[in-house]
This record gives sequence, C-alpha cells and structure tokens, in this order.
Amino acid sequence: MQNIHHHNYEPEPGAEQCEVFELHEDKVRAVSASMPDENEIYDLAELFKVFGDSTRMRILFALFEADICVCDIAAALNMTQSAISHQLRILKNAKLVSSRRDGKSVIYSLADEHVRTIIGQGRDHIEE
Repeated sequence: MQNIHHHNYEPEPGAEQCEVFELHEDKVRAVSASMPDENEIYDLAELFKVFGDSTRMRILFALFEADICVCDIAAALNMTQSAISHQLRILKNAKLVSSRRDGKSVIYSLADEHVRTIIGQGRDHIEE
C-alpha cells in the first residue's frame, strides 16, 4: 500500500475526499468483480433517464392509481392527447408501461410490479 500525502488539502465544497491516498485492494477487487458490463450499465442509465422527466412521472403516477386510456390521462393531467401519446411511446419503449385494446379504447397500465416498486421506493427516498 502506498500513502501519498496531499499538501494544502482543501476539500471541494459538498464532496469530501480522503486526506491521504490509501488503496484498499480487497474492496477495489470486490467492486470490479461485481460491476455489470458496459452494455448493462448503459441500459440502466438510459432507463433512469426515462424517469427524469416530470410529465412522464405524472403519467406513471396516474397509472400507479388506475389502468386508463389516453383520453383519461390527458384530462387528469390537463394536457393534450398528442402530448400524452408522445410520452407514452417513450414509456412503452422503455418497457415501463404496456397497453391493451378494449373495444375502441387503448388502456395503458404499468408494465409490471418492478415499475410500481421503483416509483414507490423513489417516493420513500425523497420523503425521508
């Protein structure tokens, strides 16, 4: 193990750093061994980007409550059907919502329990 001392140590505001450089090789090995491959990391980052839009979050919260059609989502969110449809397409491509035909309507729902869990845990986290 090598120790490199930094002189005139001034931490960046908000981000604390070690005062000395000390490598913990066992931890580095464990982290490296458990790291998913680059494609998985990329796909995960892309998934979380989809959650990074407040309109899409509002749609997901609407679907958290009920399986509903585009007309109902648009009315509930006070938005146009075309704006909702555009966001639903993104949510569907990310496999976060699914749809089924019911007569002349298309009913949207959360794709699975994972989506419900992610949203629920996100809320728990921000409300801590």
